[in-house]
This record gives sequence, structure tokens and C-alpha cells, in this order.
Amino acid sequence: MKTFAQLFLSLDETNKTNEKVRVLKDYFIAVPDTDKMHMLALFTGRKPKRQINSTLVRNWAVEVSNIPAWLFEESYHVVGDLAETMTLLMPQSDIGSSKSLTEWIAEINALADKTEEQKKLWLLDSWAMLDSQERFVFNKLLTGSFRVGVSQNLVIKALADISGLEAAVLTHRIMGNWVPETYQYAQLMEEQDAAENISRPYPFFLAYPIQETSEKQKAPQEIGTALGNAADWQAEWKWDGIRAQMIKRGGEIFIWSRGEDLVTEKFPELHPFLNALPDGTVIDGEILSFRNGSPMPFNVLQTRIGRKNLSKKILEESPVAVIAYDCLEFSGDDIRPKQQSERRVILEGLQAATLYPEVFHISSLIQFDSWEHLGQAREQSRAMIAEGVMIKRKSAAYQVGRRRGDWWKWKIDPLTVDAVMIYAQKGHGRRADLYTDYTFAVWDGDKLVPFAKAYSGLTDAEINKVDYFIKRNTIDKFGPVRTVKPELVFEIGFEGINKSTRHKSGIALRFPRILRWRHDKPKEEADTLETLKALLGDSTE
Repeated sequence: MKTFAQLFLSLDETNKTNEKVRVLKDYFIAVPDTDKMHMLALFTGRKPKRQINSTLVRNWAVEVSNIPAWLFEESYHVVGDLAETMTLLMPQSDIGSSKSLTEWIAEINALADKTEEQKKLWLLDSWAMLDSQERFVFNKLLTGSFRVGVSQNLVIKALADISGLEAAVLTHRIMGNWVPETYQYAQLMEEQDAAENISRPYPFFLAYPIQETSEKQKAPQEIGTALGNAADWQAEWKWDGIRAQMIKRGGEIFIWSRGEDLVTEKFPELHPFLNALPDGTVIDGEILSFRNGSPMPFNVLQTRIGRKNLSKKILEESPVAVIAYDCLEFSGDDIRPKQQSERRVILEGLQAATLYPEVFHISSLIQFDSWEHLGQAREQSRAMIAEGVMIKRKSAAYQVGRRRGDWWKWKIDPLTVDAVMIYAQKGHGRRADLYTDYTFAVWDGDKLVPFAKAYSGLTDAEINKVDYFIKRNTIDKFGPVRTVKPELVFEIGFEGINKSTRHKSGIALRFPRILRWRHDKPKEEADTLETLKALLGDSTE
């Protein structure tokens, strides 16, 4: 654990890419193979299951810290991170543990069969034998809050450098449904044929935004200058659903979300069409709610996401279908190196032959002969229940990850409203001492009604200024939340809006964020609830 804790802290202390890669390589070289696989699992989002609920962990941490519960809670509100708060408040220790990362995770997993008293004794003994650095990382693992400031691409690069394998090969091999207890490092290094795991998806190819943010829109002529001849490109609608790969191999079917979750059983409507595909087929596409042959807003699909049991009512109210973007494997052959136009022909052939056209759609091409023409089509995105358009080079291979050059997304302008900040809460991590999470309200008569929360969109300098205002204009306190003098006005952008019975305002926004601080606008000129409700008719949500 000591080596892993040092890795975590070393990565947290540097922003230099080369230094992060060096630290990762040093770790891979220093630890046994089992620790390599557990580290890979953690760094790719495969955290151990939480075996002790946070209330018990908190209570026992208060006991060990030997302070009043109220002081612990106040400290937590200041620090903003439970694992760090517990580490700071517990008695310091320089003992350190000789157990490896693999051994600690095995002990955490073994807690599933323990009684509450056994869990408590184990946890108190564990805290006592760890030094401060180890205890911090251990607490992160225990509370399910483990996150590390390094991308999967950097981890893969470090592993590729020491193994001699290509990064793209390693990226593919660590996808899918594996656990470090059964997937060995030797298999990762020696496996040559992806067919050994018939369920494994390919890494997704992600489009690069035409603009850095959807608030900095480019004109069609600027796009033409950057991308060249419009005839070299194809355009499709950018759909708002669940990006997924659908696999038919070895007579079995698998559906993987982009987040590497196996969701085959979540979409039973798709099983007949997948079972009818030729063996050795992998399709990349978007799963959306569909009715009468047309896609429905994302909030309809959202009603079935996360449901453990899909009732007959849910299936009737939110039926799904696929809009296919690409074909990655055909007749058992990896066809990603083929040109976009060639893969499109294969995809069209699969769709034309299907007996299930009601659930197997293909992403229709937008006809355009100039960038200005495409810009005009893009303006119809919201009416199409789309987020904008995708622009793909006809000669492009299907690549790995987000790459500049061949796939671009050109999103529509966000919907906007001017709102007053009324509540604030401190952030987490490096912003734990700053108020960065805000609640906004609009006018309903002479009252301000909260309707959205947002915590992104301001510069560091603006955050510091807002924090200064909040600390000097707090009206009331509710735990970590501060009621703020209603004075600051901000322009809030969002992708969609829909009715909601769970919110006091009666509406809910999709992806709200701060576009700008309206220094020029007094609170009396902020928008009204009627303004928001009027947008319900203009939005796909």
C-alpha cells in the first residue's frame, strides 16, 4: 500500500504529462503483477464495492479522532472531502503497513460476510497500522471516492512503454467486463486474439468539438477554412441518447455502454435484431427512446436508466431503438482501418437486410453541398431532437479516443436564461475552501424561485470574486449551504428543459452551466418562471 499511496500523491502533485508517465512507469516496474492489475482496475474506474456505509465510517472516525460529532461535521464542511477529513483528524502515525494493494483490496472485499462489530474492529485496526499517506488513500478506497488526476491514455502510454505493446492494443484489452482477481497481467501482455473474450468491445472513437465550448460558435465559413472541401465530408445528426456498441459473436449478444457497462439486459427490445445479425458483427450507435419511428427526448429514456427491474409500464412508456453510426467488425474481421465510406456501405447492407427495421435504424446522412448549407441544416437540430451535427471525413479510419482531424461535432447554441444566485456551497478537492456550487432562481411574481444548480463556467478569478461576495453577504446557514443576498446575476446555458414534479419551479434543465457573469444587469431584470415555461414549447425536452 505504501508504494500505491506514493503513486497517488506523486500524480496529484504534478501537472506535467511526462512526469506523470515517468511516475506510472516506475510504479509498474516496482510492484508485483497482481498490484499492477489492481492499479489498472482502479485507474479505469473499477473500484472495489463499498462494504461499510458512510454513516458507520463517519461514526467510527469520530470515535477514533476523539472529538465531538459537531466538530467533525464542521471540519468536513470546510475540507469538503470525507476521506481527507478523517485522515486529518485522526492521530498521526508513522508506522506504515507492509500489506500490498492487492491484500488490502482482498480484505475490503471480504467484509461482505462480516458483522457490523467485526467490520468495526477490522477498520479500527487498519487505521492504526497505516501511516498518514496510506490512510488517506485507504479512506478513498473505503468510501468509494477514489479518483486520480491522470487520464487512462497516460496509464496506457506508460504500460505501452515498458511492455513494447501498442497503446491501441492495450486499450482494447483492458476494455470489457474483467476484474483483477481473475484477469492476470500475463494474459494482458501475452494475449494475441481478442476472440478469446467474445464480449469485449472496441475503444470508442469520439468526435472533437468544432468549437472549444458550445458557447463559442464558429461560422460556416470558418469551418470551411479549417476543414476544406465539403465534398470530402459526410454529415449526420448528433443524437442524444446512450452511446453503445452492440456485439454478436460466438452466437451470443452483448451491449456495452460508452462507460464500459454491460447493459445487455437493460434493453430487451434490441435482442431480436442483435440475434439476427451475422456472427462476428460489432455496431457502434446510439440507443434512444423511439415512438412511431421517431426519436423521443432524452428525459423519456432517463425514466428507465438505473432501474433494476423493467416493468411492463416502463417498457411501454419508453420503448427503445438503435440509430447505428458505424460498423467496426464484420464477419469476424476488424474493419476499423477501412475508410468511413467503406464501413458505411457495410452498415447500410446490414440495415437493409434486417427483419427488425423498427428497432435497427441507421444514422441518415444530411445532404449538403457547402458549409453554409450545412449550417442552415444545423439550425433545425432542436426540431429533430438532436444536439447538432456530426461531421466525418469520408476517408477516415475508426480511431481510438478523442482525436482531432476526422470526426467533429458541431453543436447548436444552448438555450439561455438570466438568473439570480440565491444559495452557495463549497466545492471539493482544491476548491474545498471556496464557494463554487451555486443555486439559481428566477422571478415568479415578486418571489425568487430556485430552478437550477451549476458549478462550472467561471474562471478562477471570477470564482474568487464570487467567493468573496458570498462570505460577506451570507444571510443564513443550513449545514454546508449558505443563503446569499440575492444580488448577483448570471447567464445560465442549458441543452434542454422539461416539466418536473420533483422541483418547486416545476421544470428541470439538462446540463445547466454558467455562461457569463452579468455585471451589467440588476437582479430586478433577471428572467421569470414564465420565460422558462415558454421555452418548454421550443425545446426538445
